[in-house]
Amino acid sequence: MKTKAAVCRAFGAPLAIETVELAEPGAGEVLIRTAACAICHSDIFYVDGAWGGELPAVYGHEAAGVIEAVGPGVTRLKVGDHVVATLIRNCGFCPACTEGAPVFCEEVFPLDRLSPLHDGKGKPIVHGLRTGAFAEHMVVDQSQAIAIPKELPLDSASLIACGVLTGMGAVVNTAGVKAGSSVVVIGCGGVGLNSIQGARIAGCSPIIAVDVEPLKLAAAREFGATETINAKSENVVERAAALNGGRKADWVFVTVGVKGAAEQGVSLMKRNGATVLVGMPASGIMATIDPGWLAADGQRILGSKMGSARPAIDVPMIVKRYREGRLKLDQLISGHYRLESINEALASSRSGAALRNVIVF
Repeated sequence: MKTKAAVCRAFGAPLAIETVELAEPGAGEVLIRTAACAICHSDIFYVDGAWGGELPAVYGHEAAGVIEAVGPGVTRLKVGDHVVATLIRNCGFCPACTEGAPVFCEEVFPLDRLSPLHDGKGKPIVHGLRTGAFAEHMVVDQSQAIAIPKELPLDSASLIACGVLTGMGAVVNTAGVKAGSSVVVIGCGGVGLNSIQGARIAGCSPIIAVDVEPLKLAAAREFGATETINAKSENVVERAAALNGGRKADWVFVTVGVKGAAEQGVSLMKRNGATVLVGMPASGIMATIDPGWLAADGQRILGSKMGSARPAIDVPMIVKRYREGRLKLDQLISGHYRLESINEALASSRSGAALRNVIVF
């Protein structure tokens, strides 16, 4: 079928709005009419060439929409279902899946071998981030689509697919924080704000937010931060300790991929504390950490991929908390853009001015 998409043909160049060919869903796959796709910084890194990869490509992976068709063998979803679409494709049977870590699924799917996207001349287009959601339609494996109540706004629901799963999951799943734990969150963008509200829901105190943008620090307060630090004008190490009764933090969550953030995170955790690296830096950015101090102080550094998410469990839980008024989604959206204005939306997100910009169809 033909569908309209934003195609990346050169790293760092504006995306081109093109009519592309999208294959019909195969066995175990679903066709989704995209209703909304939020812009994640992972999309920006790919568009800008920070992580390399092949071109042309259609990126976009933080999405929600409506099932338009299902392939053979699909049993969990039906035409008309409203869904959150994630990049987490999982079989449910490999060692990683049976251990409860579907984000590390070892299965190679047909969609991994052959992209469902082609241009008008029949040449393949990369199915970016296993989703290709900067398009009016997308084909994904059924495991990537989680049904949600139809009354849930699809623009807000799209945020669940990555930003909320990743930020909140880092706190709840990867770290498993306990009530009363002291927390520092470095970076107050879409992922960081969800780490903050994850810490709030878990009962952590204090919750200290660090950023360089006053507007993002104000948003951090709204999402549950008890204290804020402007890293541009304050000494972060001294200020964080002062806000925590003179002690360093039990948990530090680094939600940005900027150079130096990992080292700063390590400097803020207490003896026997932990730093969780959530934000993904560009390829080649390195961190220098003294392993002797880590060993002597019994500290830990953890990686958190997609918040250690289990979409079939976590998405319904997030939806439930949103409907109960315990979790914020609507307030994350900075702006709505049509597909034709995606380059404007990307520029706004790239500048750091937006929490989450959402492409609506």
